[in-house]
Parts: sequence; structure tokens; C-alpha cells
Amino acid sequence: MAERSGRKPRKPHSAQVVRTERLSPHMQRVVLGGDGLAGFAADTCTDHYVKLLFGPAGVTYPEPFDLERIRAEFPREQWPVTRTYTVRSWDPEHQELTLDFVVHGDEGLAGPWACRVQPGETVRFMGPGGAYAPDASADWHLLVGDESALPAIARALESLPAGARTFAFVEIPGPEEEQKVDSDVEVVWLHRGTRPVGEALVAAVRELEFPEGRVHAFVHGEASFVKELRALLRVERQIPREDLSISGYWRLGHNEDGWQASKREWNARIEAEQEGGAAAA
Repeated sequence: MAERSGRKPRKPHSAQVVRTERLSPHMQRVVLGGDGLAGFAADTCTDHYVKLLFGPAGVTYPEPFDLERIRAEFPREQWPVTRTYTVRSWDPEHQELTLDFVVHGDEGLAGPWACRVQPGETVRFMGPGGAYAPDASADWHLLVGDESALPAIARALESLPAGARTFAFVEIPGPEEEQKVDSDVEVVWLHRGTRPVGEALVAAVRELEFPEGRVHAFVHGEASFVKELRALLRVERQIPREDLSISGYWRLGHNEDGWQASKREWNARIEAEQEGGAAAA
């Protein structure tokens, strides 16, 4: 596949699995390291993410690994697929990259892989991307998400200075999924149980007594509740768009390939509808 004129070919990073750890019944940690991370950096955003590359079963790629060559020489169905994961932490001194994976048994691609991968195995990925870090000039912070957003929320909380006024709501299946976060902010853990994803989060934010002053908000997770909270924050609360980091990480009934294919259009439509409402409010 030819590159567009003036565009540099994207070169994946290569790393090795250093260790793995089960954090909770539905969260698996994988730590990556190795010389391939020498040029990697993820220290400007608390929502930095990488796109892991997974080749189809039985397909072997030539070395050195070259994504552009693969896309030029292999049929499309043999191209690697990507799965996006937040950087939970990056240790530049030891060149260790930590990723946390939500696991639902054998469902999906990356979760089962994270559970079975062994130290020494090679992992390739693109990135990092990212756009959010808590704004130190804000009067207070609002962090909201389901378990898919927990790594980013935890990293944001750990980056805040002591005493920063912050409200953090994280929805998880049950108490067994709570995690220790190295922050003086008390996370409000909302146990979903059998309720729809995000229902408890919407209720919590709606019931929150908003402090005076400028808020900087981070709201991520399943697309439907994110849509509802975007309307609440932009239209009802009139929070400026530039003070919101808000997006659907995933959508019920869609795998990442399907969601990413429709995400831009979904977000544009929702934004157009709600920005009109915010202007009229």
C-alpha cells in the first residue's frame, strides 16, 4: 500500500512481556519492556493510549516486522488488527510500559491474550496517542468512567497535586473490582450489578452538587452513557467544550473494528445535536 505523499510511514514499536498480574477477577495487567522501547515516551497525557497489533492465527510475517510491507504484500484478511488500550503507567527509567486489560472470559481478542501471554513474548504496537491531562488552572475536576476508563482515571488522579478538588466516579461490576489508587482523592466506586452500563454514573453526576468555579472534566466509557452525560454537561450545565474530554471508548454490541468504523460519524452527529442545544440553552 503506497504512502500518501509527504506522510512518513508509521513504524510500530516492539517490546517484550516482562510480567503479568491479575489485579481483579476482570482486570489483567501486562508490563512490557525491552530495548524496543528506547524511543517511546508517554509522559504528557494521562489518557495516553497505544494500539496493539494482533495477527490472525496461523499467519507469520517476515522479519523485520514492517506494517507497510505487510499491507502491501498480504491480503487484507491477513493484516494485523488493532486493539486500543490506555497506558496505565510509563516508567522511562526502567523502560517499562504497563497496560491493564478488562477481561470477560474468552470473549474478545485482547483480554484472552493478556491472560495467556507469557514473559518474553514479543508485542508490537502503534502510538502513543492521547489528548488529556488534568488542567492545573481549573478550580475543580470531574472524572467519570466505567472499568474501561479506570486506567486513565487512575493515572489522572495520581498526577493531581495533593488537595486538588476532585470528584471521581468509577462504575464497575461489583466490589471485587475495586482497585487501590495512589491518590488522596476518594474514588466513588459504583457497583453496577445487573443494571445497564453507565446508569449509575449518569445518576451520580446528575445528583452531584457542582462547586463554584471552572471544572475540567474527563468522561469516557460505553458510548450510550457518554452521550447522555455529554448532554448533561454541555447543554444543561453549559460547560465549555474545551473543558471537556468526553468520548465513547466502546459501544455495546460492537467490537472495536465495528465501533471505530462508525465512531467518527456517531460523535459528529451527537456533537452537532448537542452543540445546537448548548447554544440555545
